[in-house]
Amino acid sequence: MSTASPALSRIDALYLEAQKATEAGSKSFYFATRFFPKELARRAYAVYWFCRTTDDLVDEAPTREIGESGLNQWEAELRFGLQGGSVSNPILRLFLHVVKECSIPSEYPLELIEGCRMDLEQHRYATYEDLRLFCYRVASCVGLMMCHVIGFTSPALEGRGKQYAVELGIAMQLTNILRDVGTDLELGRIYFPKEDMDRFGVSEEELVARKRTLAFRDLMKFEAERARSYYSSAMPGVQMLKPEGRFAVEIAAKVYSAILREIERSNYDVFERRAVVSSAEKYWITGRAIASAWWAR
Repeated sequence: MSTASPALSRIDALYLEAQKATEAGSKSFYFATRFFPKELARRAYAVYWFCRTTDDLVDEAPTREIGESGLNQWEAELRFGLQGGSVSNPILRLFLHVVKECSIPSEYPLELIEGCRMDLEQHRYATYEDLRLFCYRVASCVGLMMCHVIGFTSPALEGRGKQYAVELGIAMQLTNILRDVGTDLELGRIYFPKEDMDRFGVSEEELVARKRTLAFRDLMKFEAERARSYYSSAMPGVQMLKPEGRFAVEIAAKVYSAILREIERSNYDVFERRAVVSSAEKYWITGRAIASAWWAR
């Protein structure tokens, strides 16, 4: 008994750190995890901590070379851990603990790293299909990992079942892109596909100059409708998750899609402000979801 307690306390301490990182890093995700059972929420925090740290290795690197070096080292240690090796980094150690417990396929965290690597190497996208690959790697793979954390009804992650999770990830990442246009410009990144910019007559120079023209608003409206269509097509997949995780995922999707409404309410003012969903609206969304579930029963 005395030998088990210290190990348990170390894991608990890491879960607490992961919870703090989640609360600080994503208000919307953290809000949704409140509707998970405790153990499920803890595992979700561990996944978020890993994903956020991976992303920060690129976004917070002072130079491209430092970002590339940090990401390469991170990937090497992750691969070593996935193969059964002992890792020293506490974030990876906790994540690998969850990977083992939940049978998360190795391909998903490795694809996430490739997505973050795209941010080092590719700051422009010619077509939507190019951007879609980025969205799959940095967001859909996170959703697929969470499917394993929550659990799903077989064969939920085969065929159309897997596609639901992929589509929800794409919807959320497109929402991130639309919300963070101004912030991404400061990092030299433009995520709008060039084919879409050409279609609506928006030049890169106008974006860099932060001109909120009629053409720009039409482009934003088009991309917002694209994201919304993904939310709509993804929602049937929620029912393929185990019951204890369904409501939290539904709330996460609805809160995130509400960001689109905030962007639209601002008349697409995304250069100088960052659209957020207030706590009051989050609880309103939750209340409506609860009422809807009650009426459905």
